[in-house]
Amino acid sequence: MADHRPSGAEPPETDDELVVEAPKTKAAGLASIRSSFAHMHKHGHSIPSAIRILGRMNQTDGFDCPGCAWPDPDDRAALTEFCENGAKAAAWETTRHRADWKFFQRYSIDELARKSDYWLGLQGRLTQPLMLRPGSRFYEPLDWDEAFTRIADSLKRLDSPNEALFYTSGRTSNEAAFLYQLFVRAFGTNNLPDCSNMCHESSGVGLGQTVGIGKGSVTLDDVHEADTIIVMGQNPGTNHPRMLTALQKAKKNGAQIIAINPLPEAGLMGFINPKSPSQVLTGGTQIADLFLQVQINGDVALLKALMCLLLEAEARLPGEVLDEDFIELHTDGFAQLRAHLESQDVDTLLETAGIARADLERAVEIIVRSRKTIVCWAMGLTQHKNGVGNIREIVNFLLMRGSIGIPGAGTCPVRGHSNVQGDRTMGIHDRPSKAFLDRIQEVFGFDPPRENGFNTVEAIHAMLDGRAKVFFAMGGNFLQATPDTERTARALENCDLTVHVSTKLNRGHLVRGKWSIILPCLARSEVDAQAYGPQFVTVENSMGVVHSSQGHLKPAHPELHSEAAIVARLGQEVLGPETPVSWCWLIENYDRIRDLIAKAIPNFEDFNARVRKPGGFELYNGARERDFDTESGKAGFTINPAPNLSLPDGAYRMMTVRTHDQYNSPVYGNDDRYRGIRGGRRVVFVNEEDMREAGFAAGSKVDISNDFGGKHRIAPRFTVVPYPIPRRCVATYFPEANILVPLDRYADGSFTPASKDVTVRISPSR
Repeated sequence: MADHRPSGAEPPETDDELVVEAPKTKAAGLASIRSSFAHMHKHGHSIPSAIRILGRMNQTDGFDCPGCAWPDPDDRAALTEFCENGAKAAAWETTRHRADWKFFQRYSIDELARKSDYWLGLQGRLTQPLMLRPGSRFYEPLDWDEAFTRIADSLKRLDSPNEALFYTSGRTSNEAAFLYQLFVRAFGTNNLPDCSNMCHESSGVGLGQTVGIGKGSVTLDDVHEADTIIVMGQNPGTNHPRMLTALQKAKKNGAQIIAINPLPEAGLMGFINPKSPSQVLTGGTQIADLFLQVQINGDVALLKALMCLLLEAEARLPGEVLDEDFIELHTDGFAQLRAHLESQDVDTLLETAGIARADLERAVEIIVRSRKTIVCWAMGLTQHKNGVGNIREIVNFLLMRGSIGIPGAGTCPVRGHSNVQGDRTMGIHDRPSKAFLDRIQEVFGFDPPRENGFNTVEAIHAMLDGRAKVFFAMGGNFLQATPDTERTARALENCDLTVHVSTKLNRGHLVRGKWSIILPCLARSEVDAQAYGPQFVTVENSMGVVHSSQGHLKPAHPELHSEAAIVARLGQEVLGPETPVSWCWLIENYDRIRDLIAKAIPNFEDFNARVRKPGGFELYNGARERDFDTESGKAGFTINPAPNLSLPDGAYRMMTVRTHDQYNSPVYGNDDRYRGIRGGRRVVFVNEEDMREAGFAAGSKVDISNDFGGKHRIAPRFTVVPYPIPRRCVATYFPEANILVPLDRYADGSFTPASKDVTVRISPSR
């Protein structure tokens, strides 16, 4: 039997306007320009207004895109350093629509729960604090003083600080994140689950274990000068569109690109740069020189087979394939890896990966001719039970070739949220290092808690069983970013208090604790005026560059607080005189916060001066210098078994993906232009041979289910769409299919939910 479904946890189950068309084979072009301005218009902006806003995005004197963390080039384009999805994010954030207290008088949470996520986002910016009382179905306004008093009273009444959870979204600035972790540790807990737990945690763990730093090792210039770029488990056309410009530049400089993915995404195949009239006229650039359509979670088998063929090539061409000097001087464990690879059967590995030998041999030809190789990846690799193993296998491949720590080569995990990497640098971590905690104690004079806190999976369990009673979210949409939606909803409902710092309404606000409070905050694009005048904040991009971001728009409401100011007020109200800093004094001038960061965080010396230079500054990266911060001082080869990908009869391997009208949990529209979907999101992409075998027709309504851990999960009324996906593999959209992702199936070592590899069954809708 299915568990009781909490009210409001799931989006509506109808897709009455769904239209399916042929998928695209190229990304961007004129359609991206039309889409950008259409979204700005939908949110109340004229063309001049849209140009003024977009023209300041990603500029040295403007605000950082609230979307992805792809770095800005030094020669950034004046006024047009943004992509289509960046424009959608800006439109969504700068909307002229308002969800004020009158809106919440009209709609109960039950009525709002029947609306789509897209509709909820369209209602506009939140303008004042809101409270949902026990038993009430309507949010009501309250003033800021009462809001902080209620939150502080709830926190101070807890039997232990560990009964509180403090979640963080990756869009939080460095300044707000640093204050947030400082407050949480002064309060007495390390319960700092964050969005990294759901996305690139496997990257951080895998890289940390092998090369000594949980970040990528390449710069944007490295991408431009690479000989070969391998893009794995990533859809840059939708999730990181500005990356396509960098890939295009690399192609122009002579690079070859290998794309490895279960789906032939448009952004992997071709790119028409909308800023180039000649590109628009000539049809753009072919991105992938070779596309390897791996089956879902076949990446370790593919990489292992690739390395086996590299060893064979080395035997034929001694000294020309492996970098023996690098391996000898800078690595440990190669002899064990070589013995492991020599014991493997390449044909079996290829069958597991779903790749033809001739195609892999073509990849080897490209790689052997390359001295400088970069591997880029995203959540298509990290969100597996063997997600950490996926990353460690990439490192094995690069180490064999000596392709870490030289220009044009290295590791490139492509981050999603615009400051998710910076948040971790600032100390947002449920498992902080001893060195970090020692530094906090030295600088601020209190002994921070030393025991590990709860990550996201552990936090949900803690709420479910009553060990956590207050949930505080600094941004994001925890309900829809997490797995096992019904269990997550029940966990939130089990809290005494849930608090959300948000710019806009989302479904997470509709699943309430006994008390629920929403604190509206400034957006990144808005002026943050404090006692010493307008302030700027800082962020860290995917490649470790820290730079400034300053809003210029009038705030959506004059009483909105910044995230940093909300944290400071919380610190003042909760900690009182037992506080490590003068919170209100810090907020008067954010330079004061950065001075504290400079004292507490390595590599941030002289922070205020360095970040004021155009483009900011680059953090030290040991792997980039072949200075590996490991116990041996060397990079480590590892043994990572290829997972068993067998399936029960009649079952499928499901992965969740985003639409092109979506970024993380915000839904900007109900279309997925590149995959040919318009007007709906409850679709399941299925191989046509599998459809015939199962008796499904295009447009069939089906239920998708699984029974992992003895719990029956069902996502009803999805529409079957034929698609070129490997057999026995299917794809669905996130968060509609998150209900099927088991909470207790996650990556070994990182706890990242295995959203890209879920065993499911598909049956006609009842």
